[in-house]
Amino acid sequence: MCGCCSGKDSAEDKADLTNPIKNRGCTDIIILILFVLFWAGMIFIAAFSITHGDAWRLVYGYDSFGNTCDEDNTGKAVENVSFSGMNMEGKGFVFILDILDPVNSMKLCVNKCPGQDLNTTVDIARFAVTEGSYLCRYDIKDTDYSDDLVKKGICPGRVFASEPLLNRCVPKQIFSTAGDIFAKFFDFVNSSDLFQKVLHDLMTGWREMLILCFVALGFGALMVLLIRFLASVIVWFIITIAIIGSIAGTAGLWWTYMDKKRFIDDKEDDNIPLLNVDIDSEQAFMIYSIIATVLTVILLLVILVMRKRIGLTVTLFHEAGKCLADVPILLLQPLWTFIILVFFFVYWIIILAFLATAEKATVDKTTGFVRYTEHEHVSYLWWYHLIGLIWTSEFIIACQQLVVSGAVATWYFTRDKKNLSCTICKSTKLLIFHHLGSVAFGAFIITLVKLPRWILMYMQKKTKGSQNTCVQYAMKCCICCLWCLEKCLKYLNQNAYTVVAIQGTNFCSSAKKAFMTLVSNALRVAAINSVGDFVLFLGKIGVCAATGAVGIFWFKSKEELNYYAIPVLLVCIFAYFIAHCFLSTYEMVIDALLLCFCHDTDINDGSPERRYYASVSLQKYIEEGSNQITAISKGDEEPASPEAARL
Repeated sequence: MCGCCSGKDSAEDKADLTNPIKNRGCTDIIILILFVLFWAGMIFIAAFSITHGDAWRLVYGYDSFGNTCDEDNTGKAVENVSFSGMNMEGKGFVFILDILDPVNSMKLCVNKCPGQDLNTTVDIARFAVTEGSYLCRYDIKDTDYSDDLVKKGICPGRVFASEPLLNRCVPKQIFSTAGDIFAKFFDFVNSSDLFQKVLHDLMTGWREMLILCFVALGFGALMVLLIRFLASVIVWFIITIAIIGSIAGTAGLWWTYMDKKRFIDDKEDDNIPLLNVDIDSEQAFMIYSIIATVLTVILLLVILVMRKRIGLTVTLFHEAGKCLADVPILLLQPLWTFIILVFFFVYWIIILAFLATAEKATVDKTTGFVRYTEHEHVSYLWWYHLIGLIWTSEFIIACQQLVVSGAVATWYFTRDKKNLSCTICKSTKLLIFHHLGSVAFGAFIITLVKLPRWILMYMQKKTKGSQNTCVQYAMKCCICCLWCLEKCLKYLNQNAYTVVAIQGTNFCSSAKKAFMTLVSNALRVAAINSVGDFVLFLGKIGVCAATGAVGIFWFKSKEELNYYAIPVLLVCIFAYFIAHCFLSTYEMVIDALLLCFCHDTDINDGSPERRYYASVSLQKYIEEGSNQITAISKGDEEPASPEAARL
C-alpha cells in the first residue's frame, strides 16, 4: 500500500496525527487584512449607492419633476424644480401626456391608467373625479381642465385606452393604421437601457426567485439524505433524475422559445410594433435551448461511456457515509452556507439596484424637466462591486470547504472514533481563529482567474461582428484556457484546505503539499475520485434543471415580467450554487478522505508500531477499486485481483 505513495516527508513529519496540530498560529494574515480593507470599500459603495440611488425608480419610474412614483419623495426634492419632493404613494404608474413626443412630453405619476378613450378635457376631468387619477399637472384641479391648458402642455388633449407596461401607461390596441402615431412611443420605450429593464424584472420577481432558491434547497437536502441512507439506489437515481431533468428542462426551453416565437410572429402578421424586450427574450431562449440540447446530448454520451464504472461509486459513498454517521452535523453545514449565500446575494442585488440608480438629477434647459444622468465614477464602482461578488462568494464556499475538511481530518486521524466530541465546532474554531487568511487567499486566486475570463467573454460579445477571425479565435482559446485553469485551481484549493486543516501551514505551503501528493498519486486519485465526482455533478445538474423548469413555468405566468429569461438564468445559477453547497459535502468528504489516506500512507507503513489510521475496508476499497477501473479501461471482462495487479 505504501509503495503507491511517494514523496516522503522528513523525519520530524512522522508524528502521531491523532488530531490536527494544536500549536498553530494565524496563516496568511496579510491577505486577510486586504480582504477586510476590500470589504470596507464594499460598505462605502453600499453607502454611496443608498445615498445617491433609488432602487424603486427602476420598478415604478419617475415623473418630469424627479419624483419616484409610488414613493414618498419628501426630503428628496430637486433644487429649483417645482412639484419636486412630493408624496407619490399609491401612484405607481407613469402617464405620458403626449405619446407623439414621449421624450419631451410631461410625465406624471398616476394611480391608475385610463382604461378607455378620453377624447375631450371634459372626459379627462370626469375620469379624474370618478377614478381619482388626475392626468393633468399636479397643481391643476379637475374643475380647471380646459383646452388652453392642452395648448400649454399641462393637460393631455386626447387620451387613448391604456394598460400598464413596465409600469408605464401604454395604449391597449396598436393597429397598423395607427402605427405612425405610436412609433415614437415605442422608440422611446425601446431606447431605454436594457440593463434597467432587466433590473426591473429582478426587482419585480425577487420574491419568486427567493422562493425558488428554497425549492432548490429542498431538492438539495433531499438528494443528500438519499445518498446517506440509500447509497446503493441513489447513484442510479441521481443519473435517472439528471437525464429526466435535463431532457425536461431542454423541452421546457424549446417550448418557451416556440411560444415566444409564435407570439412575435402573430404580432408581425398584424403589423403591430414590437418591443425590443420581446425580441431579445425570444433570442435568449433560443440560445438557452440550443445550449441545453448540446449539453444534454453530451451528458447522455458520457453516461453511456462511464456506465461500467458507476457501480464503484456505491462503495465510495458507503465509506464517506461512515464519516457522516460519526459526524452527522456535517450534513447541516451546507445549510449555514446556503443561508449566508442567500443573504449575500440579496444584499448584492439590492446594492446593485441602488448603484444602477445612483444618478445625478439634471434639469433639461429646453423643457425644464428633470433627467437622471450617471455619476462620473460609477462605472468604476460597477467593477469593484463585481469583484466583491466573486471574491466573497468564493470566500463563503471556501469557508465551508475548510470546515468540512478539518472535521474529516480530525475524524480520520482519531483512533477511537467513539471519543469524538463537537468535531465541527473545533474545525470552525480553527477556521475563525487561525485560517481565515488562507481561505481569503484561495478565494482571491480564483477571483484573479475568473474575472479576466468574464472580461474576455464580455469583449468577445462586443467584438462578435468583427471580421478579424484571428482575434475571435484567440479570445475563445484564452477563455477556454482560463476556464480549465479555474477548475484545476478550485480542485487544488479544496485539497490545500485539507492540508491546512491537518498541518496548520499557510496556503502556499499547503497547496504545494497537496499538489505533490496529488501528482504522486495521480492515477489513484483520478481513478477513484473521478467517478464519484461525476455522479455528484449529475446531482447538481439535476437540481439545477428541476429548479429551472419550475422557474420557467412560474415566471411565464407573470404578465408583468417582459424579459424573464434573465431571472430564470439567475435562478438556475443560484440553484446550482445551492446544490453545490449540499452535494459538495459528500464531494469534500471523499476528497478529504483520499488525501488523508495518501498522507496516512506517507507517514505510516502499516506495522504494529505505525499502523494506518484508515479502516481495513477503506484500504481494500481503494486498492481493489483502482485495479477494477484499470481492468475496465483495458477492456478486461473481470478485474484483476490485488495480487495479480501487484505482479
